[in-house]
Amino acid sequence: MKNQFTEAMSFRHACKIFDESKKISDEKIRYILEAGQKSPSSFGMEAWKFLVVTNQELKEKIQPLCWNQPQITTCSHLVIVLAGIDSVKPSSGEVEKRFARRPLSQEQIAGYIELYSNHLADTLSSDKNIYEWTARQT
Repeated sequence: MKNQFTEAMSFRHACKIFDESKKISDEKIRYILEAGQKSPSSFGMEAWKFLVVTNQELKEKIQPLCWNQPQITTCSHLVIVLAGIDSVKPSSGEVEKRFARRPLSQEQIAGYIELYSNHLADTLSSDKNIYEWTARQT
């Protein structure tokens, strides 16, 4: 399955319409989402969430927001990638959790948070700036 995924990613083809009789298996969609979740990002913040839509009525409501592209309603799984804002703010607690995944002392984690906060001072100064940064990460 992994080789098939790699081959599919290398193919670089934008599918304009999907075969509605075919569905992505639960195992494959979990693998795809896990690959996305484990993708690297700046400072390891992974400021994204994946919203998976399989409900046909909901996909039909979303389609007009996507230039009425047929892919939106013919796919078995519509994956919407959301860029976070609050989770990358040092005050959220999420930043500390991300740094705490590494085997670091509390003092080292505090040092990383300070480095992060100082390095991204302009970025973290407003929700608009944060969104611009996390959207590029996403």
